[in-house]
Amino acid sequence: MLKKFIILIAISLGLGILTKQAGLSLHQATAISIFSVSILGTLFFWDFRLGFAFLGTSILLFTRTIDLENVIKFASLDVILFLVGMMVLVGLMKEAGFFAWIVQLILRIKNMTAKKFVVIISVVSAILSTTTSEVVSIIFMVAAVLEICDYFEVDPVPYIIISVLATNVGSAATVLGNPIGILIASKAGLTFEDFIIKAFPLSMVCLFATISVAILWYRKSIAQMDSHIKELGANEILIRLISVPPGKELKISLAIFGITLFFISLHHRLELLWHLEPNTILLTMPLFSAGAVMIWKWNRAREYIEKDVEWWTLLFFMLLFAQAGTLKYTGATDVLARNLANVTGNNVYFLTGIVLWISTIGSSILDNVVLVAAFIPVIQSFQNLNLNLQPLWWALLFGGCLGGNITLVGSTANIVALGILEKEKRIKISFFRWFGIGLTVGVVTTVIVWIALLTLPFYH
Repeated sequence: MLKKFIILIAISLGLGILTKQAGLSLHQATAISIFSVSILGTLFFWDFRLGFAFLGTSILLFTRTIDLENVIKFASLDVILFLVGMMVLVGLMKEAGFFAWIVQLILRIKNMTAKKFVVIISVVSAILSTTTSEVVSIIFMVAAVLEICDYFEVDPVPYIIISVLATNVGSAATVLGNPIGILIASKAGLTFEDFIIKAFPLSMVCLFATISVAILWYRKSIAQMDSHIKELGANEILIRLISVPPGKELKISLAIFGITLFFISLHHRLELLWHLEPNTILLTMPLFSAGAVMIWKWNRAREYIEKDVEWWTLLFFMLLFAQAGTLKYTGATDVLARNLANVTGNNVYFLTGIVLWISTIGSSILDNVVLVAAFIPVIQSFQNLNLNLQPLWWALLFGGCLGGNITLVGSTANIVALGILEKEKRIKISFFRWFGIGLTVGVVTTVIVWIALLTLPFYH
């Protein structure tokens, strides 16, 4: 561990010195050095990432690289509060038994086959992730997949991997599927409707490609499951699922969540109608609904905030956003943007490909929020060069989500699923067992997005 710390410090100091010698100011070099520590610290020392974020932000303030007012400005409190509200609502849905109920309903399908099972878990994983976030979706899907695979006495690993791949693909479809969705929407001025019109259809095409690759890749496992289904029968599987009838509490929870989604989906039109600032309803509706929930369930309100809200993660995001904003505040991202534009000859198509593939590869190694937080100020700096930013934002979104499929640690959903699998079944998936199909799906879906961004005019 000491060796890693020394390497981390050496790399960050080296970056600072190199950028200073390259002509950047002291504050620009400091901002780059500190931000690189937070990113590399996340990669090398995952458990210490919040500590690095605290230390880095403190140093930026102490050295006057940025002031307190702008730290607060760049911390993206609007995004943080949005996520807090959504986490409270998800906690309510989980407590009401929504996820077990919806999985049970969807699995009530006659004449079950292995291929049909693959399609079902893929579609359900993707759709759940579009509304409840990738992490919440995968927790419940892994539980369902393990139950079914136990009954049919088949290896659950292929189906767990398929569910995770579909979850990551689906998380790009709406602003609710992944934290980077709401982050990009708030910074780029994109609406929920923009995501439904432009991101959702492309995400579904990628989902279809993912299912096709998975069925081909795991054809032997699927054939084995088919034989077991014929032996054991599929109807009895419902007996093994927990029965969760839609009681009064679940119906009220569904109504609250449905009303929240309704206002979020129409936020742009309502903001124009009521003369509100852009994204006001998008960002405040989850807070309003969460407030109503905590009044309704007043005896559980503290528990929702303490247990269902991931404060560790949100604090890390907040400080990381502030550090990324420091890059823009000091002008470091403007320098990088100008250099990239010069290399590409201000060709937005070339830039789109660069952003897409760098974010795809980068998110396979780093947490996608870390990567997107670093890229956002760079893309914003392109605005000063009179470039069309629309395809760049979509490239960043899809690269950040699809790249997570490539490696074991590419997405939070991956890590959560593997942790449950190891805890429940004592099964560890090797790097290369995942990497083969992960890389194939990652490359295939990214190529699909690349072609769409370059050829379809409404992305420009």
